[in-house]
Amino acid sequence: MLRALTSCLIGLGLLGASGAQAEPRNVVLFVADGLRYGMVDATNAPTMDRLMRAGVRFTNTHSLFPTFTMPNATAMATGHMLGDTGQYGNTIYTAFPVPGAGESLTPFLENDPVLGDVDEHFAGNYLNEETILRAAHAKGLSTASIGKLGPSLVFDHTARAGQETILIDDSTGRAGGIPLSDELKTRLGAAGLPVQAPTRGANGAAGNAETPGTVAANVEQQAYFADVATKAVLPLFAARKAPFVLVFWSRDPDGTQHNQGDSLGQLVPGINGPTSLAAIHNADTNLATLLAALKEQGLADTTDVILTSDHGFSTISKESATSFAATQSYKGVPTRQLPPGFVAIDIAHALGSNLFDPDAKGAKLAPDSFPSRANGLIGTDPVKPDVVVAANGGSDLVYLPSGDQALARRVVEALSRQDYVSGLFVSAALGSIPGTLPLSAIALDGSALTPMPAIVVNFRSFSTGCADPTTCGVEVSDTALQQGQGMHGSFSRADTRNVMGALGPSFRAGLESPVPASNADLGKTIARILDLTIPATGTLVGRVLTEALVNGATPITEAKVVRSDPDATGLATILTYQTVGGTRYFDTAGYPGRTLGLSGESRPAAIDAQ
Repeated sequence: MLRALTSCLIGLGLLGASGAQAEPRNVVLFVADGLRYGMVDATNAPTMDRLMRAGVRFTNTHSLFPTFTMPNATAMATGHMLGDTGQYGNTIYTAFPVPGAGESLTPFLENDPVLGDVDEHFAGNYLNEETILRAAHAKGLSTASIGKLGPSLVFDHTARAGQETILIDDSTGRAGGIPLSDELKTRLGAAGLPVQAPTRGANGAAGNAETPGTVAANVEQQAYFADVATKAVLPLFAARKAPFVLVFWSRDPDGTQHNQGDSLGQLVPGINGPTSLAAIHNADTNLATLLAALKEQGLADTTDVILTSDHGFSTISKESATSFAATQSYKGVPTRQLPPGFVAIDIAHALGSNLFDPDAKGAKLAPDSFPSRANGLIGTDPVKPDVVVAANGGSDLVYLPSGDQALARRVVEALSRQDYVSGLFVSAALGSIPGTLPLSAIALDGSALTPMPAIVVNFRSFSTGCADPTTCGVEVSDTALQQGQGMHGSFSRADTRNVMGALGPSFRAGLESPVPASNADLGKTIARILDLTIPATGTLVGRVLTEALVNGATPITEAKVVRSDPDATGLATILTYQTVGGTRYFDTAGYPGRTLGLSGESRPAAIDAQ
C-alpha cells in the first residue's frame, strides 16, 4: 500500500511540474475536519505531509471567522464569504421555528432534514449562491459528497432526491437521510457494502463533568465512507468515462478532539493526548486509501487532489472571574465554572430579563437551570424575544430582532465587562459603538438571506506554552462539553490557521506558498480547474489561487491592522488581516492580551496557577 501511494504521489507531482494539460480534469477535495496546521508532519500525518511536499503546501492559511464547520463548508462550496452565504455559525437564528429541529428558532444545521427546512423557508436555497457541485453536475460531471453529516450535504444541498449528486453521510439508510440511487445501491452490493452507514459508536461518547469522553477515534464509520468512495463511487465514475468531483469530509480529527477523554478538567494535554493523535492518523489513513484507489483505477494522472481543514482547534476553558453565571450552582457543572449558555444567562441577568430555552419549546428557565443547548431567548415572550443568543463554542452570535440601538449598547456594555470576551463586532445598522468593529470589517455584512447577527462575540484565548502556540491553544467556550475537551470558533490564530495543500496536474510541484489563502478560495479555484461558470449574487468572494497553479501568477500581499475607538474603560477591538487584491484574509482579532496570536497575548494568572 505504501509503495503504491508513494508512486501515486510522485507521479502526480511530476505531472504537475511538467505542466501537462491532461483532459478531462477530476477533482478530489479532502477535508480533514478540525486539523491544525502544526500537527501535519511525517509522524502524525505522513500521507498529508508527503502530498504537500510533492505538490503545494500553503503556509499562510485561513479559516473564515466564525471558525466553525458549516460556515467554512459553505465557503468551500460556493467561493463566497459568510456575509453572502448567511452561514454565520453551526447554529444560527432563523426567525422561524424549524420543524426538523423541534421547532427551535436556533437550529443546529449539521442535520439533513434541518437543512431541507431552512432551504424551503428561504426560497429553496438558503445560501443564495450556487455550489460547485451543483454547477459541475449541470455541466455533465459526475458528483459525490461523502462523509460528515451536515457539511457533506452543503455542497449540493438543493438536490435531495439522490439521483444527481451522490450523498453519503451519517444519515444514509436512515430516516431523514438523502436516498441512494439504484445504480449506487447495485455498486454497494457488488462491493459487499451495506446501504446504511454505521454510527460513530464509542467515538460519539462525549462524557460529562465526572465521566471522561471517548478514547476511540472514529475508525469504523470513516472506514465505511472510504470504502464507499473507493470501492463503489470511484469505479462508477470511472465506468462513466466523464470527469468528476468528489468531496470527502473526514469527521476526524474534529469529532474525536471535541469528545476526547484524555484530559477531563485539565488544559494539558488537552487536545494533544493519544486519542486526538489517533484521530489525526485516522484521517491520514482515509486519504491514503483514496490516493491508492485513484492510482489503482487509472485516475491519478487526471485528478487534482486538494487537502484542507475547515478550521484549527483549541482546548476548552470554562473559567471566568467576572461572569454571574459562574457564581451560580447548576446540576452537572463544576463549582465556579461556566455553564452551557453562560452568555445568554449573563445577558439576561444584566438586562433583568427572563431567559427561555429555544430548544425546549421556549420553556422559561429557573435560576438554577441553563439552556439545554446553550442557546437563549431573552425578554418577556419567547415567541417575540428581545435578544436571541445562538451559542456555537469559541464565539457566539447575538441577535436583536427589533434592531433597538439602545438595547444593543446595553448588551455590548454587559459583554465588554466580561473577562471571557475578547472583541465584539456589531451590525452597522445599530450605529457606531465604541470598543467594537462593524460586521463588515470581517465580511459578515453582505447579501445573505438568513438574519444577520447584531453582535458577534469572540471569546478569550491563550496557549499553554508549547513551541508552536497554535497547536496548544485554549479558548473559553460556550458549550456543553467540558473543560479540557476540544472546541473551535474563536479569532485565535489556533483556530483561524487551517491546513491547505494540493497535488495534481493543475498544480505546481514542490512549492511552499507564503501567499495568504482561505477556504473561500478553494471554491473559486476548483471552478477554474473545471472551467465552471457560476453566477454570483453577492460580492464577498474568494479568489483563484493562481500562485499554486502551473504557470500561474504570484500576487502581492499586504498586511493591515484595524482598531476600533476605545470604549469608556479603554477596551478596543483590534483586527489583523492581509489582502490579496480585493480579497481579505483574517488572522486574529480581539482585545490585546486576550487573543492568541494578537500582539500582547498572554495567559491569565488564574490559568497559570493551575
